[in-house]
Amino acid sequence: MSTNRLGELLIRNQLITDDQLKNALDTQKKEGTRLGAALIKLGYIEESDLATFLSKHYGVPSINLSEFDVEHSVIETVPAEVAQKYQMIPINRAGATLIVAMSDPSNIFAIDDIKFMTGYNVEVVVASEAAIKESIDKYYDQSSSLADVMGDLENYDDLELIEDTELEDSGSLEKASEDAPVVKLVNLILTDAIKKKASDIHIEPYEHLFRVRYRIDGVLYEVMKPPKKLKNAITSRLKIMANLDIAERRLPQDGRIKIKMGRGIEMDYRVNCLPTLFGEKVVLRLLDKSNLQLDMTKLGYEEEALAHFKKEIHKPFGMVLVTGPTGSGKTVSLYSALSELNKTSENISTAEDPVEFNFAGINQVQMHEEIGLNFAAALRAFLRQDPDIIMIGEIRDFETAEIGVKAALTGHMVLSTLHTNDAPSTINRLLNMGIEPFLVSSAVNLISAQRLGRRVCSECKEPEELTTDALVSAGIPADKIGSFVTYKGRGCTNCNDTGYRGRIGIYQVMPMFEGIKEMVLSGANTAEIKQESMRLGVKTMRQSALTKLMEGVTTLEEVLRCTVGDD
Repeated sequence: MSTNRLGELLIRNQLITDDQLKNALDTQKKEGTRLGAALIKLGYIEESDLATFLSKHYGVPSINLSEFDVEHSVIETVPAEVAQKYQMIPINRAGATLIVAMSDPSNIFAIDDIKFMTGYNVEVVVASEAAIKESIDKYYDQSSSLADVMGDLENYDDLELIEDTELEDSGSLEKASEDAPVVKLVNLILTDAIKKKASDIHIEPYEHLFRVRYRIDGVLYEVMKPPKKLKNAITSRLKIMANLDIAERRLPQDGRIKIKMGRGIEMDYRVNCLPTLFGEKVVLRLLDKSNLQLDMTKLGYEEEALAHFKKEIHKPFGMVLVTGPTGSGKTVSLYSALSELNKTSENISTAEDPVEFNFAGINQVQMHEEIGLNFAAALRAFLRQDPDIIMIGEIRDFETAEIGVKAALTGHMVLSTLHTNDAPSTINRLLNMGIEPFLVSSAVNLISAQRLGRRVCSECKEPEELTTDALVSAGIPADKIGSFVTYKGRGCTNCNDTGYRGRIGIYQVMPMFEGIKEMVLSGANTAEIKQESMRLGVKTMRQSALTKLMEGVTTLEEVLRCTVGDD
């Protein structure tokens, strides 16, 4: 189906508006995706609704691919490159008929090609594009799975690496790292992490063990244990890919790997090597721009909290701080705010370490501590660049905090992050850095603390019976118990049997109300500021998480894992 034809049909059936189609066409042009994928990504239509619409319109069945276990002999009827090209997958064979799942059942050229290639009559069913992509990844990777490569490596005795890394020369390491099984294994580790939707890869050497773990939805899972004798060759291969010095094994190093996936998609990996007692540990952070969610309404903010956040970032001056531990989604929240503020009329400059994603219309500066370009130096330079909005990747010291506060007080909007446990404790963190209380109360507009909790898998969620005592001790008022249903994930192929798929933000958004400003000036402690903020209607992190529980988005287990109770 042509792009225009699909758009017209969806508008005619009142599933999308003219403006939404225009935005989706712009996204499609920028990212090279299909129109359906662009509409889904922008949140204008659900995948299931689009599949149901196409099913009704063309009179073909709609199926859920996660419920199918396709035989290898059926998969072999259509080559992987053809399945990728047409976004389809064969799912069954009955006599002279081949049943294929497609996201676009109107693609007659694809159907004719498959008929000609296979010699079968082709019967079409509809499935969502994401489900088809997952199935292609799942079924067409049989020839080079991690298990197969591991099997090859177990019998691979040609590599003899000296255990004492100090004695190894870089030439032998480089040669070892280029051996075919090592290259193949490293490539598979990188691509398998993408398929499993991992956010980080940990490659860890121990005295009697060498293992690879993926962080999926915030939790680490062990995926393999390569032969210990290959640890230096694998580490060196990654260092070569990241343009790092393979001869330097005593100091930490940072680098970046960029690989091209199918359909023009690029994937970046941020690489860090850390010398440990038994070799170098390598951690790779996956930076997938295609999955970057910049719509603030989709991040998990509650309506009132989001209204406060948007109101404060649209002010002409002041400071908005996003706080939380590493990996809590602070960067995405800041990028979402910048995306909202990014207009031709505004001069936006950012100081980042590292620059994770690049945006048109925003001046992004990468920090280089070794040459003296740190946050404070960049911030001083920004103030001579006629800025409107400044984003500081992180406030780490008094100098950066001081310049940021002064910028906020002299007509600039300043966005930044801090590592604190919750919103009220951020005030004391700034005071401990040496910022005067009257400057904190004058400069800071709002503090948003956050965590990421796992979502219950939508494919296998089922009601969970929880005791009243468990709910009350978690913090739910007794009068609300019985007015909502709690869920848990049973475990299925969609969520790798974990019961969770994806993550949702848990937020504590605290505007600097007058009452809080007065408490800062009078020297109140964190507990007193927290009590005052709750009195003024600010939800704590635990209360925000419990709201997600009552909405059926997450589980009590996740609430207790991500947040602490309110004393």
